[in-house]
Amino acid sequence: MVLAQLGGTITRAIQQMSNATIIDEKVLNGCLNEINRALLNADVRFQLVRDMQSNIKRIVSIDDLAAGHNKRRIIQQAIFSELCNMLDPGKPSFTPKKGKTSVIMFVGLQGSGKTTTCTKYAHYHQKKGWKPALVCADTFRAGAFDQLKQDATKAKIPFYGSYTESDPVKIAVEGVETFKKENFDLIIVDTSGRHKQEAALFEEMRQVSEATKPDLIVFVMDSSIGQAAFDQAQAFKQSVPVGAVIVTKMDGHAKGGGALSAVAATKSPVIFIGTGEHMDEFEAFDVKPFVSRLLGMGDWSGFMDKIREVVPEDQQPELLQKLSEGYFTLRIMYEHVQNILKLGPIGQVCSMLPGFSSELMPQGREKESQAKIKRYMTMMDSMTNEELDSSNPKIVNESRSARIARGSGCDVGEVMEMLEEYKQLGKVWRNMKGVKIPTRGAMNTRSRNMNAQRMSRALPPQMLQQMGGMVGLQKLMKQMEQ
Repeated sequence: MVLAQLGGTITRAIQQMSNATIIDEKVLNGCLNEINRALLNADVRFQLVRDMQSNIKRIVSIDDLAAGHNKRRIIQQAIFSELCNMLDPGKPSFTPKKGKTSVIMFVGLQGSGKTTTCTKYAHYHQKKGWKPALVCADTFRAGAFDQLKQDATKAKIPFYGSYTESDPVKIAVEGVETFKKENFDLIIVDTSGRHKQEAALFEEMRQVSEATKPDLIVFVMDSSIGQAAFDQAQAFKQSVPVGAVIVTKMDGHAKGGGALSAVAATKSPVIFIGTGEHMDEFEAFDVKPFVSRLLGMGDWSGFMDKIREVVPEDQQPELLQKLSEGYFTLRIMYEHVQNILKLGPIGQVCSMLPGFSSELMPQGREKESQAKIKRYMTMMDSMTNEELDSSNPKIVNESRSARIARGSGCDVGEVMEMLEEYKQLGKVWRNMKGVKIPTRGAMNTRSRNMNAQRMSRALPPQMLQQMGGMVGLQKLMKQMEQ
């Protein structure tokens, strides 16, 4: 996950405070000082960090808290709220509607990843049922149209541009008019960038904006500039009515936190963050779920949305039935790993699970895990129906392991490793027997508590503790129902 180091440091500081026998002023100050250092290392502006510390101390007055209060819970909630306030601009951005044509204009400096982001934005909405199209009005950079053409073709998105026309305003107007006639509901206009904030760039942006009359102007910004993002976002806002910001390259720099907080300070909502080069490494940015994931508290609603995207609706009841029965086979494992690959980058998905520390999945290990899952699938492709459908892992003996290894081009040791993973996963699955997956409004408080007790026995103790124990698990159950 992006900002893994920042999230890990803050989580450790909160954990150390929680482990203290008595929480007094000294323990609170130690926790806040650790969090302050982490935020300053992420290039968050000193003034914002200082204000956050003052606000937390004002909310959490150790001496004033009565003996019956849960000080740990109150401090954690105050830290969560203040981090949300730091990243929240306090105003929503324009949201396009399906079936109604919306023109979105992208602006930014050269090298910020603007052209790639245009295609990612189109691809993201295409997966959700929109009909997007791309217009290349960048006539300044050599190869800009070629890049957009290549990306759009790969993502199967219609595009418009010209090798001969040098007037960006004319191309933008023609492209928008063409796609409006063809009833596209999301028309994305990519404009020219420059190496520095020069007058010609702002003038060209104004002309394209006046000619195409976009519903939303999106400013694309590189996260590596950290808190300098404040001045850059302000400069663009003063020239054209920027309605939203997309922060790119969040995977490669520790300064991403500074960039996000600086943009929020300009009252410009961040709508997406780019977390890698690939098309699916692009996340919708929502402050509360983002901070929740950063602190290892997960984002259950985001996770369920991803599950609904990849598991067909008619298969969902069958999956939940198998889970509640505790029945687990290699075929079920195969279907699961197949769905995991469809969900997107593993680190991004895992960070949505409560109790998952973002530091556990560094960038390199994420690719390694993805490659391992693909190897496991190749091994399972070399198995017979009898082996896949048996719930007894002992059926795969030495001779069968050797045959599977030969058929999948792997070592016998790798097959044994995969079977060991299957056994471990099977244990967790069997412990889930009797757990009812909450559906909207289907449980009363008593049955929710019983369900939480069953689930607590299946979860590893460390994960349960990170989720906030039984209280946190009961809250999660309630969240799942909604």
